[in-house]
Amino acid sequence: MKLPVLTGTLDLYIGEINRFPLLTAEEEFKLAVQLKKYGNVEAAEKLIVSNLRFVVKIAHEYRSYGFKLADLIQEGNVGLIHAVKKFDPYKGYRLISYAVWWIRAYIQNYLIKSWSIVKIGTTQAQRKLFFKLNQTKKELETLSKKNPEFSEIATSLGVKNSEVAEMDVRMGSRDVSLNEFIKDEGDNAHIDFLTYEGDDQEVSLIKDEEKSLVRRDIAGALAKLNERESYIILNRVMADDPQTLQEIGIKYNISRERARQIEKQALKKIQLALPYFKTDK
Repeated sequence: MKLPVLTGTLDLYIGEINRFPLLTAEEEFKLAVQLKKYGNVEAAEKLIVSNLRFVVKIAHEYRSYGFKLADLIQEGNVGLIHAVKKFDPYKGYRLISYAVWWIRAYIQNYLIKSWSIVKIGTTQAQRKLFFKLNQTKKELETLSKKNPEFSEIATSLGVKNSEVAEMDVRMGSRDVSLNEFIKDEGDNAHIDFLTYEGDDQEVSLIKDEEKSLVRRDIAGALAKLNERESYIILNRVMADDPQTLQEIGIKYNISRERARQIEKQALKKIQLALPYFKTDK
């Protein structure tokens, strides 16, 4: 079985992935056991293709950020593949319940890195504000029937007025890739209307390959963490609504200080695997 690739129109891709039936809990469990015990590649492929439609659904939630849906879906698919590799069928929950965290993490990481040359989300609070600002704006606008003031948004999110104002400016001036199509599924990119003086095709391909290697490095680094460390990274560092150390301590029946130590240890492991990885911790 070959995994579907988004090379044509979105409608064709969605039509293709909808041909794959959803798995029952029993079917999913059997396939996941085959993968975990015997490394069955065919079982892994069936687990992936049966959940591709959920990646499209999740990717749609991020359309308001102005990126091509195809790019968001591709990033989400990478997250799904990683989730399938790490999924433990004996934990008692469905694959998509686990995979949704990885799908969102890869999409959000792509958005943060692609939005601007200047990092838009350098702390957990900024990342949270980045993903909550538009949503909160729309909710307040629906209630009041007018554009909300920064002070109203700040009160709703529990942040300073200046932080909302700064993020609003940064989100309103996103860098645009010259290779980005002017319209989804269009034929003309921004670069087609400029005198080209940049990298040639060969250099561009090399850079794309470097980005692919970085994504694989990140996935490999996360795979080196144990269950508690993975949970903390996923739910504090990579989550748009990060849990507190107190909440994690309650989950694992440990102290807040012990949770902080585990988080620090996990971040060190990632830094060792990824020398270019930076953290504010």
